[in-house]
Amino acid sequence: MDLIADMLLMAGSFGAAIYCYVLSTRLKRFTTLESGMGGAIAVLSAQVDDMTVALEKARGAANGSAESLEALTARGEAVARKLELLVASLHDLPDPTAAPPRPVVEEEPQEAEKRLRFVRRRVHRETLEAAE
Repeated sequence: MDLIADMLLMAGSFGAAIYCYVLSTRLKRFTTLESGMGGAIAVLSAQVDDMTVALEKARGAANGSAESLEALTARGEAVARKLELLVASLHDLPDPTAAPPRPVVEEEPQEAEKRLRFVRRRVHRETLEAAE
């Protein structure tokens, strides 16, 4: 009985040795950098590093563009506020078509002495602004 147990034990250890040998050869082929999966993994790792650098550059450019866009937007809003104020102040001006016509000054015959003539105009109350 011991002899049969020893033979089964030896057969099991011999099978495990063959299995380990096959696994080691497959692992060597897998990790070979030139032709196996190791080469593919090394290439993919280098590409990931390159893409990380490119992503950082793109992120920096996007942040710079966002900051300049925010500055331009703020500047545009400030100009829009000024334009709105100017347009609102145009409503306070009198209508040029509704202005009273200017008095026509007739030429007088030349006299030896010219008299000074003063013309006074009345200002409409609508055009005046109240002082605060």
